[in-house]
Amino acid sequence: MGIWDEIKLIFRNGSNLTRLIYINIAVFVLITIVAGVGFLLNDLEISGKALDLFSVPASFNALLLRPWTLITYMFTHKDIWHILFNMLWLYWFGRIFLEYLDERKLVAVYLLGGISGALVYILSFNIFPAFTGIVADSVAIGASASVMAIVIAIATYVPDYTVQLLLFGRIKIKYMALAIFILTSIMGFSVNSGGKLAHIGGAFFGYFYIINLRHGRDIGKGFNRIIDFFVTIFKPRKKLKVTHKKATAEYEYNKIKAEHQKRINHILDKISKGGYDSLTKEEKETLFKESQKKN
Repeated sequence: MGIWDEIKLIFRNGSNLTRLIYINIAVFVLITIVAGVGFLLNDLEISGKALDLFSVPASFNALLLRPWTLITYMFTHKDIWHILFNMLWLYWFGRIFLEYLDERKLVAVYLLGGISGALVYILSFNIFPAFTGIVADSVAIGASASVMAIVIAIATYVPDYTVQLLLFGRIKIKYMALAIFILTSIMGFSVNSGGKLAHIGGAFFGYFYIINLRHGRDIGKGFNRIIDFFVTIFKPRKKLKVTHKKATAEYEYNKIKAEHQKRINHILDKISKGGYDSLTKEEKETLFKESQKKN
């Protein structure tokens, strides 16, 4: 099995947390490749134009021309350290999130938190005098607002959940979330104020989401339905296959089918306990063939 086949298999069978991380990495690689091509062609504008297609602008006029950037900006990073830290925070807090809440809620909080962060950023830049004169040239990128939404959401949901930290020992997640929020969203506010405003928007949504969830209202449910609609549209239709098999005794057929399913269940159980890398080469190939059948 090639590397690309393994990546597709992990993406297809992984959790939504894995998919979110993979999408962020894919966009980062694309932006990096475009920047490299621009350098070779001695045309640095290529990189800037590509980045503009993904970055959310502060200007209302520019946003009307690029409305999709409300989504794409939260998957876009230009700097390796930016994406590295965002993906680490997303992975750590995303795993805790999935211990208590389902994957659909994770996606809803990520996307709606990111949109909330973008809206706070855009509105602030168009309202406050401090940003007069720079609105037309200002753009925002990064998953920070989305990650902040997940951090605050799970810290609000299970505030007394404890995490073992090097040098600090065991600490409650609510104190970690508060420290992260202050360090990344409040301190040094005049530096990268656009990003910090987006963090505040994401944090507000994460808190608001959990408060509503506690009252029995999942405000992300409607957004999940929209996602389901688009996934259904773009998902390839299954082709009907007509096959001719030799007559086989029903007992033997069911026995073979049950043994095959038992093997698949065993492989999936190994993944849940030890991760994809715990599989043997043969097991990976078996799982890949099974996924090909289902698609």
